[in-house]
Amino acid sequence: MPEYGYFLSCEEFGPADLVEQARMAEQAGFQALWISDHYHPWNDAQGQSPFVWSVIGALSEAVSLPIETAVTCPTVRIHPAVVAQAAATSAVMTNGRFRLGIGTGEALNEHILGDAWPPANVRMEMLEEAVQIMRRLFTGEEVSHYGTHYKVENARLYTVPDEPVPIDISGFGPKATSLASRVGDGFITMMPQESMVEQFRKGGGGAKPVSGGTKVCYGTDRAEAVRTVHRLWSNQLLPGEMAQILPTPSHFEQLQPLVSEEMVGENTVCGDDVDEHVEALTAFADAGFDRIYVNQIGPDQRGFFDFYRTKVLPRLQ
Repeated sequence: MPEYGYFLSCEEFGPADLVEQARMAEQAGFQALWISDHYHPWNDAQGQSPFVWSVIGALSEAVSLPIETAVTCPTVRIHPAVVAQAAATSAVMTNGRFRLGIGTGEALNEHILGDAWPPANVRMEMLEEAVQIMRRLFTGEEVSHYGTHYKVENARLYTVPDEPVPIDISGFGPKATSLASRVGDGFITMMPQESMVEQFRKGGGGAKPVSGGTKVCYGTDRAEAVRTVHRLWSNQLLPGEMAQILPTPSHFEQLQPLVSEEMVGENTVCGDDVDEHVEALTAFADAGFDRIYVNQIGPDQRGFFDFYRTKVLPRLQ
């Protein structure tokens, strides 16, 4: 049976709200936490973007649930040697209940230091080299590395967990899925596609965990829930590579007219129909996912957790 977790959105909520949501998630019966890692929100309406590693420190004291970043980009904005230190400390603070979810990132977050934003194939090369560096550092041994994309000299992590931090790799297409199957400790993807799960497992992933997630908007007024999603998260319905290459929230706002409320209603679970919520998560289970995370869009967090605690999670379990 899959595990069901809650997806904390650093784009939409500040640190105190995220910690309180994590407490409510644990009380509602969720079994794990995802947390996004962004420098910017996708648009100004979302309005937040706290430093994820500070929030994880607070979460480690507030709840006992496993925590994973979904996902960190360890290639451009932050050097993989620094990400390794942050992840190792997080694993120590959570008594080994931390996983590092990583991906190739988006220009929205990674271009802020003025570095060139590489094409997708180069970003995947950088990600693979970053994994090699972080795994060596997790041993607690001194590391020097002179690679194609990174240099590390005499680096050693003194605060490390008893076991190396597991690294799960995010993928949305065949090439990234292949990379995850070769070098990841698990696979992350956001669509319930059985074909991608099969590619990961047959390509070398075997029985390693596959995790996925989705966003919903619980509310007693479905039309209002649709409007909330359209206002805050219409970016998730933009096609192609725009999510990876647009550099600022204002660029995503300029494209919002491409996404109608009708599109939101057809592609996002909105409202309080229990069957719709259950079916959305069951689709991941049917596709072979091991861990399934759900995020509530908008301010009615307490209503969402009450709804899932009393009506949705019991159906899933």
